Amino acid sequence: MRLAPGDLVTVIAPSGPVGAAALRRGVAILEGWGLRVRVAPHTEAASGYLAGPDTARAADFTEAWTDPEVRGVLCARGGYGAQRMLDLIDWERVREAGPKIFLGSSDVTALHGALARHLGLVTYFGPMPAGLALSRDRATAEALHRALFTGTDALTAPKGEALFPGIARGRLHGGTITLLATSLGAQEGAPPAGDRVVFLEDVTESPYRLDRSLTQLLRAGWFAGVTGVVLGSFVDCGPEEELRAMLRDRLGPLDVPVLWGFPAGHGPTQLTLPFGMWAELSADTATLRFT
Repeated sequence: MRLAPGDLVTVIAPSGPVGAAALRRGVAILEGWGLRVRVAPHTEAASGYLAGPDTARAADFTEAWTDPEVRGVLCARGGYGAQRMLDLIDWERVREAGPKIFLGSSDVTALHGALARHLGLVTYFGPMPAGLALSRDRATAEALHRALFTGTDALTAPKGEALFPGIARGRLHGGTITLLATSLGAQEGAPPAGDRVVFLEDVTESPYRLDRSLTQLLRAGWFAGVTGVVLGSFVDCGPEEELRAMLRDRLGPLDVPVLWGFPAGHGPTQLTLPFGMWAELSADTATLRFT
């Protein structure tokens, strides 16, 4: 699916509360691209660290998805709380409504997994309207616009480096490491079958905590079928050399290509990744190609 000028999109807040100024800034960017933007009723609500009650956030998602006029559902920001509402979504109505564009990252990793599980959709892991990267970084905005309106053929990491060289092919999926680990055992936590290229990133997690999450995923068999790994940003995740050493230790036994330094996730540049699309990773040239 692709968007076109004049299409209606709905902005929701499935996790943390959204600041009014940040929301206005993101909506203005989307409207500048020719989109009509509707803000879901509870997007600016606040209930502590959540954007309103679980039932309200789930209802906003369900109503946006099942509205036949809405072409895309965009998450305003991450934070915490998406997992709490997954079992409150009317997935039967969502399936009957068919495919739409979906965008979000960070805590929204849980919704990517749920949509893959229930609908088998390609979804977009990328910058969110209330985040800073979309308004401050040109490459971020251009990559998102291209993904939503025309599609992405290839993405390159200018400062990428092969921790382990080689070429890998498979369906791209993944997200924020801690969310993937805490989803184990739930429906959305089961990885898709077949060959997979996995994207991983995180923020404000020390190397030993990421080690623990990766070890949990490894012991649970989550990496079975993985042909390659793309490592995104790791903002405020401790000394880089310590982090790289831990990732080499945990991922090396997989014996697959591993690319370090892909500009996606929580960093200043956040390229948009199409989860669920077939990808070819070249760790040697720091390139992802999509078909």
